[in-house]
Amino acid sequence: MSEGIDAWVSRPEQVIAPEIEAPTRVSTPTGASAPQPGLAAPPVGDRLPSAEHMRPASLWVLGTHGGAGESTVAALSAEWRAAEHAWPQIPGQGARVLLTARSNMHGLRAAQTAATQWAAGLVPGVELMGLVIVHDAPGKLPRALRDRIQVVSGGVPRTWSVPWNESWRLGEEVSAAAASREVRRLVSELNVLTGLTKGTK
Repeated sequence: MSEGIDAWVSRPEQVIAPEIEAPTRVSTPTGASAPQPGLAAPPVGDRLPSAEHMRPASLWVLGTHGGAGESTVAALSAEWRAAEHAWPQIPGQGARVLLTARSNMHGLRAAQTAATQWAAGLVPGVELMGLVIVHDAPGKLPRALRDRIQVVSGGVPRTWSVPWNESWRLGEEVSAAAASREVRRLVSELNVLTGLTKGTK
Protein backbone atom coordinates (compact mmCIF):
# COMPACT_ATOMS: atom_id res chain seq x y z
CA MET A 1 0.00 0.00 0.00
CA SER A 2 1.29 3.42 -0.91
CA GLU A 3 2.62 5.57 1.89
CA GLY A 4 1.52 8.70 0.05
CA ILE A 5 -1.49 10.81 0.92
CA ASP A 6 -4.64 8.77 1.36
CA ALA A 7 -7.08 9.99 -1.31
CA TRP A 8 -9.99 9.27 1.02
CA VAL A 9 -8.73 11.51 3.81
CA SER A 10 -9.85 15.09 3.34
CA ARG A 11 -7.06 17.58 3.01
CA PRO A 12 -6.97 20.62 5.28
CA GLU A 13 -9.26 23.28 3.85
CA GLN A 14 -7.33 26.05 2.18
CA VAL A 15 -7.98 29.37 3.87
CA ILE A 16 -8.04 32.35 1.53
CA ALA A 17 -7.34 35.61 3.25
CA PRO A 18 -9.93 38.29 2.53
CA GLU A 19 -8.82 41.01 0.19
CA ILE A 20 -7.85 44.07 2.17
CA GLU A 21 -8.95 47.32 0.64
CA ALA A 22 -6.19 49.90 0.41
CA PRO A 23 -6.61 52.93 2.68
CA THR A 24 -8.30 55.86 0.98
CA ARG A 25 -5.84 58.50 -0.12
CA VAL A 26 -7.38 61.92 0.41
CA SER A 27 -6.86 64.50 -2.31
CA THR A 28 -4.61 67.45 -1.54
CA PRO A 29 -6.39 70.73 -0.73
CA THR A 30 -6.59 72.92 -3.83
CA GLY A 31 -8.14 76.09 -2.41
CA ALA A 32 -8.46 78.23 0.71
CA SER A 33 -8.16 76.14 3.87
CA ALA A 34 -9.09 78.81 6.42
CA PRO A 35 -10.93 82.15 6.61
CA GLN A 36 -8.97 85.12 5.31
CA PRO A 37 -9.09 88.27 7.45
CA GLY A 38 -9.91 91.39 5.48
CA LEU A 39 -11.81 89.64 2.70
CA ALA A 40 -14.84 91.58 1.55
CA ALA A 41 -18.06 89.93 2.76
CA PRO A 42 -21.01 89.32 0.44
CA PRO A 43 -24.07 91.59 0.79
CA VAL A 44 -26.25 90.78 3.81
CA GLY A 45 -29.18 89.77 1.63
CA ASP A 46 -27.09 87.15 -0.19
CA ARG A 47 -25.71 85.43 2.90
CA LEU A 48 -26.96 82.08 4.19
CA PRO A 49 -28.48 82.24 7.68
CA SER A 50 -27.17 80.34 10.71
CA ALA A 51 -29.18 77.87 12.76
CA GLU A 52 -28.45 76.41 16.19
CA HIS A 53 -28.58 72.64 16.58
CA MET A 54 -28.41 70.69 19.83
CA ARG A 55 -27.43 67.37 18.25
CA PRO A 56 -24.00 67.25 16.54
CA ALA A 57 -23.13 65.33 13.39
CA SER A 58 -19.85 64.11 11.96
CA LEU A 59 -20.60 66.18 8.85
CA TRP A 60 -23.24 68.77 7.98
CA VAL A 61 -24.25 68.99 4.32
CA LEU A 62 -25.25 72.56 3.45
CA GLY A 63 -27.06 73.27 0.19
CA THR A 64 -26.12 76.73 -1.02
CA HIS A 65 -29.43 77.15 -2.88
CA GLY A 66 -32.71 75.30 -3.37
CA GLY A 67 -32.26 72.05 -5.28
CA ALA A 68 -28.55 71.85 -4.50
CA GLY A 69 -28.69 68.15 -3.62
CA GLU A 70 -28.33 68.77 0.11
CA SER A 71 -30.64 65.98 1.31
CA THR A 72 -29.41 63.55 -1.36
CA VAL A 73 -25.74 63.97 -0.45
CA ALA A 74 -26.55 63.84 3.28
CA ALA A 75 -28.31 60.50 2.72
CA LEU A 76 -25.04 58.92 1.53
CA SER A 77 -23.98 58.32 5.16
CA ALA A 78 -25.90 57.70 8.36
CA GLU A 79 -23.37 59.95 10.13
CA TRP A 80 -24.17 62.99 7.97
CA ARG A 81 -27.04 65.45 8.39
CA ALA A 82 -28.67 67.97 6.09
CA ALA A 83 -28.18 71.52 7.38
CA GLU A 84 -31.41 72.84 5.79
CA HIS A 85 -29.69 75.69 3.93
CA ALA A 86 -28.27 77.29 7.08
CA TRP A 87 -24.82 77.30 8.65
CA PRO A 88 -24.99 74.91 11.65
CA GLN A 89 -24.02 76.31 15.03
CA ILE A 90 -23.49 73.76 17.82
CA PRO A 91 -23.29 75.26 21.35
CA GLY A 92 -19.78 74.73 22.69
CA GLN A 93 -18.63 72.80 19.62
CA GLY A 94 -17.45 73.32 16.09
CA ALA A 95 -19.19 71.97 13.01
CA ARG A 96 -17.71 70.33 9.93
CA VAL A 97 -19.59 71.54 6.86
CA LEU A 98 -19.73 70.37 3.25
CA LEU A 99 -21.27 72.77 0.73
CA THR A 100 -23.33 71.49 -2.19
CA ALA A 101 -24.41 73.21 -5.40
CA ARG A 102 -25.81 72.29 -8.80
CA SER A 103 -23.52 72.62 -11.78
CA ASN A 104 -25.57 75.41 -13.40
CA MET A 105 -24.49 79.06 -13.24
CA HIS A 106 -27.05 79.94 -10.56
CA GLY A 107 -25.79 77.13 -8.34
CA LEU A 108 -22.13 77.98 -8.83
CA ARG A 109 -22.72 81.64 -8.02
CA ALA A 110 -24.56 80.62 -4.84
CA ALA A 111 -21.65 78.35 -3.89
CA GLN A 112 -19.19 81.18 -4.48
CA THR A 113 -21.21 83.49 -2.24
CA ALA A 114 -21.39 80.90 0.54
CA ALA A 115 -17.66 80.24 0.28
CA THR A 116 -16.99 83.98 0.48
CA GLN A 117 -19.21 84.25 3.56
CA TRP A 118 -17.11 81.55 5.24
CA ALA A 119 -13.80 82.98 4.04
CA ALA A 120 -14.71 86.44 5.38
CA GLY A 121 -14.99 84.92 8.87
CA LEU A 122 -18.74 85.38 9.23
CA VAL A 123 -19.47 81.82 10.37
CA PRO A 124 -17.21 81.14 13.38
CA GLY A 125 -16.92 77.56 14.54
CA VAL A 126 -17.36 76.13 11.05
CA GLU A 127 -14.68 73.89 9.57
CA LEU A 128 -15.36 73.90 5.86
CA MET A 129 -14.48 70.55 4.26
CA GLY A 130 -15.15 71.65 0.70
CA LEU A 131 -17.78 71.79 -2.02
CA VAL A 132 -19.67 69.07 -3.90
CA ILE A 133 -20.90 70.07 -7.33
CA VAL A 134 -23.86 67.91 -8.35
CA HIS A 135 -24.24 67.80 -12.11
CA ASP A 136 -27.67 68.92 -13.28
CA ALA A 137 -27.56 67.16 -16.65
CA PRO A 138 -25.71 64.29 -18.33
CA GLY A 139 -22.68 64.95 -20.50
CA LYS A 140 -19.78 67.38 -20.45
CA LEU A 141 -20.26 70.79 -18.89
CA PRO A 142 -20.07 73.87 -21.14
CA ARG A 143 -16.83 75.85 -21.07
CA ALA A 144 -18.40 78.77 -19.17
CA LEU A 145 -19.43 76.46 -16.33
CA ARG A 146 -16.05 74.73 -16.22
CA ASP A 147 -14.37 78.14 -15.97
CA ARG A 148 -16.70 79.17 -13.15
CA ILE A 149 -16.00 75.92 -11.27
CA GLN A 150 -12.28 76.66 -11.45
CA VAL A 151 -12.86 80.08 -9.88
CA VAL A 152 -15.18 78.77 -7.15
CA SER A 153 -12.79 75.91 -6.33
CA GLY A 154 -10.13 78.41 -5.31
CA GLY A 155 -12.32 79.58 -2.44
CA VAL A 156 -12.86 76.19 -0.74
CA PRO A 157 -10.41 73.58 0.55
CA ARG A 158 -11.51 70.80 -1.82
CA THR A 159 -13.97 70.35 -4.66
CA TRP A 160 -15.67 67.13 -5.73
CA SER A 161 -17.92 66.63 -8.77
CA VAL A 162 -20.79 64.17 -8.72
CA PRO A 163 -21.96 63.11 -12.20
CA TRP A 164 -25.57 63.11 -13.35
CA ASN A 165 -27.53 60.31 -11.69
CA GLU A 166 -30.84 59.38 -13.30
CA SER A 167 -31.94 57.24 -10.32
CA TRP A 168 -31.63 60.24 -7.97
CA ARG A 169 -33.77 62.28 -10.33
CA LEU A 170 -36.44 59.57 -10.20
CA GLY A 171 -36.44 59.59 -6.39
CA GLU A 172 -34.94 56.13 -5.97
CA GLU A 173 -33.20 55.21 -2.71
CA VAL A 174 -29.82 56.86 -2.25
CA SER A 175 -27.05 54.36 -1.56
CA ALA A 176 -23.33 55.03 -1.52
CA ALA A 177 -22.60 51.35 -2.16
CA ALA A 178 -24.64 51.34 -5.38
CA ALA A 179 -23.52 54.79 -6.53
CA SER A 180 -20.92 55.76 -9.11
CA ARG A 181 -17.19 55.53 -8.50
CA GLU A 182 -17.03 59.32 -8.02
CA VAL A 183 -19.69 59.20 -5.30
CA ARG A 184 -18.01 56.31 -3.49
CA ARG A 185 -14.73 58.19 -3.62
CA LEU A 186 -16.40 61.29 -2.19
CA VAL A 187 -17.82 59.33 0.74
CA SER A 188 -14.52 57.55 1.40
CA GLU A 189 -12.50 60.79 1.41
CA LEU A 190 -14.96 62.61 3.67
CA ASN A 191 -15.06 59.69 6.09
CA VAL A 192 -11.27 59.96 6.39
CA LEU A 193 -11.33 63.74 6.73
CA THR A 194 -13.96 63.58 9.49
CA GLY A 195 -12.19 60.73 11.31
CA LEU A 196 -14.82 58.03 10.71
CA THR A 197 -12.34 55.78 8.93
CA LYS A 198 -8.59 55.60 8.54
CA GLY A 199 -6.79 56.66 5.42
CA THR A 200 -3.85 58.66 4.18
CA LYS A 201 -3.88 62.41 3.90
